[in-house]
Amino acid sequence: MKYQPTIGLEIHLHLKTKSKMFCSCANDDLAKANTNICPVCTAQPGALPVINQQAIDWTALLGLALHSEIAPRFNFERKNYFYPDLPKGYQITSSSNPPCIGGYVQVGDRQIHLNHIHLEEDTGRLHHDTENKNTLVDLNRAGAPLVELVTEPEITSGAQAKAFCQELQLILRCLGIADADMEKGQMRCEVNVSLRPNSSKKLGTKVEVKNLNSFRAVERSIDYEIKRQTEILAAGQKVSQENRGWRDDQNQTVSQRVKEEAHDYRYFPEPDLPPITFDQDHYEKLRAKLPELPIQKRQRFITEYGFNPEDAYLLTTDLDLADYTEKVVSELQEWITSVEGVEGSATEIWDNNKKKIIKILSGWLTSSLFMLLNEAKIKIKDLKITPENLAELVTLAYQNKVNNLTGKKILKIMFDTGGDPSHIMEDHDLSQTSDSADLKQIIAKIIADNPKQLADYRAGKVVLFQYFVGQVMRQTKGTADPEIIHKLLKEKLD
Repeated sequence: MKYQPTIGLEIHLHLKTKSKMFCSCANDDLAKANTNICPVCTAQPGALPVINQQAIDWTALLGLALHSEIAPRFNFERKNYFYPDLPKGYQITSSSNPPCIGGYVQVGDRQIHLNHIHLEEDTGRLHHDTENKNTLVDLNRAGAPLVELVTEPEITSGAQAKAFCQELQLILRCLGIADADMEKGQMRCEVNVSLRPNSSKKLGTKVEVKNLNSFRAVERSIDYEIKRQTEILAAGQKVSQENRGWRDDQNQTVSQRVKEEAHDYRYFPEPDLPPITFDQDHYEKLRAKLPELPIQKRQRFITEYGFNPEDAYLLTTDLDLADYTEKVVSELQEWITSVEGVEGSATEIWDNNKKKIIKILSGWLTSSLFMLLNEAKIKIKDLKITPENLAELVTLAYQNKVNNLTGKKILKIMFDTGGDPSHIMEDHDLSQTSDSADLKQIIAKIIADNPKQLADYRAGKVVLFQYFVGQVMRQTKGTADPEIIHKLLKEKLD
């Protein structure tokens, strides 16, 4: 029997407000343990919570960005359970009456729908000391504003879940409300996985995998659970409803505890906090703050600039990279009008040459420059190459003044020094050689010095053509125009 996976995500997002959700303590859980705490977030008797309005607004802003319906009124409640990092013995949340209802995230050609988005406070953090066999509690994170986003159970694979999380991270960073770094615990994901027979519409028994801290772990844990549950059902056994943890070192999930039901938490309204209301004016002011979202920027890179979809996606995965790319394109629009022999208005010149220029730019950005950034382990914001200088290098390539090989050499020097490409080209004698007379002499000598290879080539070993190309490039130190080399070599050899 074949089974259909049904996957839902619960994603916790640490908002980067200056203070915590219900007190004025700094929202910084990386400080020295138990330094950002007060009577409110440590649950001292008589201490009363005060709502952080910024966290409320940012939650609504996220809802607007994800096409949710913003509830005109919602309230906080107490979710009761005992755990050492929860000093009150309950968590203040809004999960039963959330501020944002529905919505979706566009992932490729699919809309992954949301059930709701709610706001709550985070718990503390446990530090397990295996050497001394004890556990220490750090409450710096207790009371931090935490958004929980719950999807509908309509994801069908680990790869799709990973893509959803990646797109959500881009949106959060674009809004400026969360850094959403999974490795730092700023974005934590829990996956609910169940299997049902293809012939059935009834959902199978749900297993929740807790606290996944990387996109890779999200994908791999889902793939493992699908395989594990398929084997259980194929053996005629039943899947247990439980919480499981992911062991990255073993590439498998492990059982943790039986899954609680909602009624186990004994929800009831938080008596110390009033209901929250959104009036229309405040709602419209929040909507006006929405920036251009990643999917919109991606589409604009395709339609306005002419990037292909794959490159547009790569260049908009980072806000700084997207901003840098746009500045380079703007500079290119200036540079192209100064190219000798190109006539027409600035708009006509750009429109007529844009396709070739953008193709050259895409190659430099997504290949050569990315490689240099990765090797040096630096971000685009720390790059020494100014947008103007990169635009100038692309223009030199467009004019055939540098080829791919010499261009890479110039780019590396620019990367190290921040220098001007034209000066580097002249100082290091890296301008492309297009003189046919000089190249004919070089080609004639190379052919004369390689009689065996010439004979083999003319006998049908055509792969030796590239050997002769390589010899010419070596002789010219990579500065020769490849197109002219191919043309002259073909004429001489054939």
